[in-house]
Amino acid sequence: MGWGDVEPPNVSLATRPDTCFGVVNLSSSRLNETQRKAIASPWFSTTFGLIGLCSNLFALYVLLSSSRKLSSRSRSSFLVFLCGLVVTDFMGLLVTASVIIPYHFIKFNWAEVDPGCHLCNFLGFSMVFFGQCPLLLGATMAGERFFGINHPFSRSTSISKRRAWSIVAMVWGFSCTLGLLPILGLGRYTLQFPGSWCFLTLLPDTGNVVFCLLFALLGVCSVLLSFVFNTVSVVTLCRVYHDREAVQRRRDSEVEMMVQLVGIMVIATICWMPLLIFIIQTTLQQLRSGEGSQLLPGQTQKLLLIYIRMVTWNQILDPWVYILFRRAVLQRVHPGLRARPSLVSLYPVLNPSLRRKL
Repeated sequence: MGWGDVEPPNVSLATRPDTCFGVVNLSSSRLNETQRKAIASPWFSTTFGLIGLCSNLFALYVLLSSSRKLSSRSRSSFLVFLCGLVVTDFMGLLVTASVIIPYHFIKFNWAEVDPGCHLCNFLGFSMVFFGQCPLLLGATMAGERFFGINHPFSRSTSISKRRAWSIVAMVWGFSCTLGLLPILGLGRYTLQFPGSWCFLTLLPDTGNVVFCLLFALLGVCSVLLSFVFNTVSVVTLCRVYHDREAVQRRRDSEVEMMVQLVGIMVIATICWMPLLIFIIQTTLQQLRSGEGSQLLPGQTQKLLLIYIRMVTWNQILDPWVYILFRRAVLQRVHPGLRARPSLVSLYPVLNPSLRRKL
């Protein structure tokens, strides 16, 4: 996502601010041959995409193998959320790479191939949809584990697989609605520097400002919610594991899920927060300046490209969190870990009669 060439689109369309080609003046970009190859290397972007696709496929295989052996409903529902996350990351890489990688080899002219901006809108929608989904799924998973650990008796049963998939489908539907807003008229998707990808537009008109802030603030809130939920859950686990009655019966399954959730949260924070904060800062600065420019400043274009490249790593690293931080792997690193699950071990101060019933 975001690797491209510097050849300008058709000038007649590129200079029109009402098209998806009129925001970035690619013809003014002057790069030497070394910089051009560094940005537009087709082999680097192809290798980069293949690594991400293979990583997600491997993680999906491991997830499906693990889900067949589980009897715990809480663990099963958590694997459903993880599976939804891996599928989202895989499809995000596949869809965006199917447009960007051919561009590297063919060097097609966007304005000639896509004069109606349909391909650009599709790519921009894909960037928003597959970008927002992992953040929302991370917050959803953190919330589910928060209630599962801190309020295990507030629900009569754990979330079933069908209900978990329904929640994943709701997240996909919400992200799809968000991605369709520019196509429906709230803001617009435009071709971005260096000419290989489309994304939201950081210009100070009302539609673009509203959509940019909506996208960025929603992402920031998702990351913050994940942080709050995961922090409270980790503190709860640490507190009960140091209890005298609970120390002999550890909830290794809970620990495994929380380690994976914290890993997903850390990766999302590192990869996404710079872009989200940059979008908010740029939008507010342009609003305060009151300038009605129809072109993005060159420095803004280049920073946006850097931050988008950072975001792409989220889709590549997410599957490795599950692959590397499974109980089977953790037990090899720390042989003292044992699978001895017990629901009541988290709450050793329960009434004795209730403990006997459980």
